[in-house]
Amino acid sequence: MSKQYLQSKKQGITNVNAFPSSSSLDIEQKNKRSSLTILVVFSCWFAILADGYDLGIYGAVLPKLLEYQEWGLTPAKAGVIASYALVGMLIGAILVGTITDLIGRKWTLIVCLTLFSITMALAAMATTPEMFGLFRFIGGIGLGGVIPTASALTIEYSPVKRRSLAYAIMFTGYSFGIVLGSLLSIVMLESFGWRLMFWIGAIPLLAVPFFVRYLPESLSFLLMKNRRDEVEKICKRYELEVLEQDMEEKSSPQSRWQGISTLFSKPYLRATILFWIIDIMAMFLIYGLNTWLPQMMRKAGYPLGSSLSFLLMLNLTAAGGVLIAGAIADRWGSKRVISISYLLAAVAIAVLSIKSSLLVVYILVGIAGFGSVGITQILNAYITKYYPSHARATALGWTLGFGRIGAISGPIIIGMFMSMQYEQVWNFYIFAIAGLIAAIAVLLIPMKKDTII
Repeated sequence: MSKQYLQSKKQGITNVNAFPSSSSLDIEQKNKRSSLTILVVFSCWFAILADGYDLGIYGAVLPKLLEYQEWGLTPAKAGVIASYALVGMLIGAILVGTITDLIGRKWTLIVCLTLFSITMALAAMATTPEMFGLFRFIGGIGLGGVIPTASALTIEYSPVKRRSLAYAIMFTGYSFGIVLGSLLSIVMLESFGWRLMFWIGAIPLLAVPFFVRYLPESLSFLLMKNRRDEVEKICKRYELEVLEQDMEEKSSPQSRWQGISTLFSKPYLRATILFWIIDIMAMFLIYGLNTWLPQMMRKAGYPLGSSLSFLLMLNLTAAGGVLIAGAIADRWGSKRVISISYLLAAVAIAVLSIKSSLLVVYILVGIAGFGSVGITQILNAYITKYYPSHARATALGWTLGFGRIGAISGPIIIGMFMSMQYEQVWNFYIFAIAGLIAAIAVLLIPMKKDTII
């Protein structure tokens, strides 16, 4: 055990860095640390994959739900049901901080994964749309806790110099989860019906014993709870060091209020409001498109199989695009890349209203996926870079909270428009307008003199 760990053990240091840079580490130590990183990142990637499947599968099966005569759903009612899970996610995101403080990040992730997996099975057995909506709402509470918990574990157990890459890799699970739902729906939905797709969403329950046995708890949480024997066991097993560092200011009530006051201070107020507007538009695009794109394309004259493949393309380009966009943003600046991406998404979605060849439509959907679903991850990184260190977590948390307004309203508004029998093109134009607003808002963010953004 390292001297740093022994000293931190005595002093009760809670700020943990499991992977300090050191040229003296031997190959065996590096292999142990790499294996732990892979274990944690893969576990969190799987949880995010299940999260993405859960949210995305509703949009994939929506055309069949609207045809399900026993329930007689209208597009407006279907849009409201889609929002239930998103309202649950909002509640789950709020509760996750309290839950994590009580039971730890590992067990919070396990509880959330278990909750939304069970509700997927219950939704598959639902006999009424009201019952179905209730289970989607409860499952949304679990979904809301997965992303912040998985993100925290990934960051903590990743090498310092590769945290951004590890986070980007982990978060591709979200898009791949939606992709998986699209692929399975293309193959199975017509033959087996929509209920089977929700039964598949319960499969992650089988991974819970693996998480219980092998996923390590957050070292910060263990030290905070004075569970030092468990910290020592993890450190010995993987040759980790716990560095002695000062306590983060953000852990005190004073710094939390300081973070909030920074958001509304004169230098940051304009940017704060603009970031909220951008995230509302971004979430409107992400959740609105993932819910309604297949049905929109069906109403535009494409068969169900092709409509589902458009959902597949939307999220495949998002998963690959975020890695490319991250590299470009490091060179050109995040502000420029994000604004151009939202503008491209707006143009692509608007042009989708014009009947074109299948190849052109796939290209346009791919651009829309990159410029909406994918680029929003770069937006989150941009927010954390924009604010001073004591306000970063607060800034991102508040922005994501306001973004839920767009996530909840997107499925509802498009559902209402489809029920009103307006011209089909307006469904595309609404999304295009949201992308345009986001692109303009990014350009209006004041440039910081001390940061390349």
